[in-house]
Amino acid sequence: MSENDVEAQPHGSTTVSRSVKAAPQRVWAELADAWMYPVWLVGATHIRDVDPEWPAVGSKLHHSVGPWPVSVSDTTEVLAAEAPHRLTLRARAWPAGEARVEIVIDEDGSGSRMTMTEGPLRGPARWVHNPIQRWLLKQRNVESLNRLATVVEKRPMST
Repeated sequence: MSENDVEAQPHGSTTVSRSVKAAPQRVWAELADAWMYPVWLVGATHIRDVDPEWPAVGSKLHHSVGPWPVSVSDTTEVLAAEAPHRLTLRARAWPAGEARVEIVIDEDGSGSRMTMTEGPLRGPARWVHNPIQRWLLKQRNVESLNRLATVVEKRPMST
């Protein structure tokens, strides 16, 4: 994947946003803890391993998605990381395909605005564009940001 691919939003992407009562650094702390992804990311069911460099560019988290016994094991790779404001990922779940996910965190008054954009890069999801698929993805990501906001606002941070 070239540097230009990191910047491009895939065709069929959906974008959702949500405010959170926390500074961007607090939101980033949760994104940097890959072991917590199944707590807030809808569909992620198990983290099998995390590269020690996470969330450095090129590092991976090794995950499973979907319900047992039909869960799929694959990886998510960091394409770009600009702490505490932007994390861009390539999430893989073959045979379904790959998606580009970008989470942007902007200061917003007394907290932050989290914006998540996701779109298919490769595989069957890239070829099938329909309103139902986009609506489901949007609802999934709305719920994911709601869960992330709860974790950010309620989970005590270790010192």
